[in-house]
Amino acid sequence: MPFRPVQPEKLSSAVVRQVEELILRGILRPGERLPSERELAERLGVSRPSLREAVAELQDKGLLVTRAGAGIYVAEVLGNAFSDALIRLFSEHEEAVFDYIAFRRDLESLAAERAARAGSETDLKVVQAILDKMEAAHLRGDAEEEAKLDAQFHMAIIEASHNTIMLHMMRSMFELLRKGVFYNRKALFKQRTTRAALLDQHRAINAALQARDPEAARDTVIRHLDFVEDGLAQDRRSDRQEVFAQLRFQHETG
Repeated sequence: MPFRPVQPEKLSSAVVRQVEELILRGILRPGERLPSERELAERLGVSRPSLREAVAELQDKGLLVTRAGAGIYVAEVLGNAFSDALIRLFSEHEEAVFDYIAFRRDLESLAAERAARAGSETDLKVVQAILDKMEAAHLRGDAEEEAKLDAQFHMAIIEASHNTIMLHMMRSMFELLRKGVFYNRKALFKQRTTRAALLDQHRAINAALQARDPEAARDTVIRHLDFVEDGLAQDRRSDRQEVFAQLRFQHETG
C-alpha cells in the first residue's frame, strides 16, 4: 500500500511555508521590512534558532535578504520581467504606451469581473478604503498622493480577483508605471481631462464592485482605460502640433 509514516514538520519548515504563502499572495511585498527577529519569533511562536533556520532557507531561495544593521527584507523579486534594454525601448517608443494600456484593459477588466463575482467582503472593503483615501487626497489637492492611490486602487482589484499569477505580473507592470516608463498621469491633464473626471471613473468602478455586478465592473474598467488612452493620444497630437507651430513661428519671425 502507498502509505508512509507521517513525519512531524520542523518548525522552521512551517515558518518557510507561511512566509512563502504571504509573498505568493502579495501580502508581503518586495522591499518590505519584516519585524525584528525577536518580534517575528514571538509572532510566529517559534524559537529564534528556528526562525534563523527558516530565514536562511528563504534567503537561499532568493525570497528574503538581510541587510547589515537594517534587518530582514522581502527580496526585490519584481522588476525582472523586463531587461533594462527592453525597458529603455518601451520608454522611447510611443506604441509601447498604447500596447501597455491595451494589455491593462484586457487583464484588468477580467480581474474586475472576477473580483465582483468572487472577491470576499474584506477584499471589497480594501477597494472602498483606497477610494476613500483618493477622495480625501482629491479634496486636499494632493495630486501626487492621488496618483499613488490610483495605482493602489487598481492593484487592490487585481488582488481581489485572487489570481496569483496575474497579481505578480501586474504588480511588475505597475512598478514600471510608477517609474514613469509608460506615461505620467500629469500628461492627461494637459488636455481637458481633469482629476475630477478620473475620480468619477474610479467611483463608478467601485460602485460596480460593491454591487457585485461583474458585467458593470468589467465595462467601467474598459471605459476608464479607453478614456486614459484617448487622453494620451490627444497629448501626443498636441505635442506634435506644437512642434510645427514653433517652426512656423520661427520662420515668420526669423
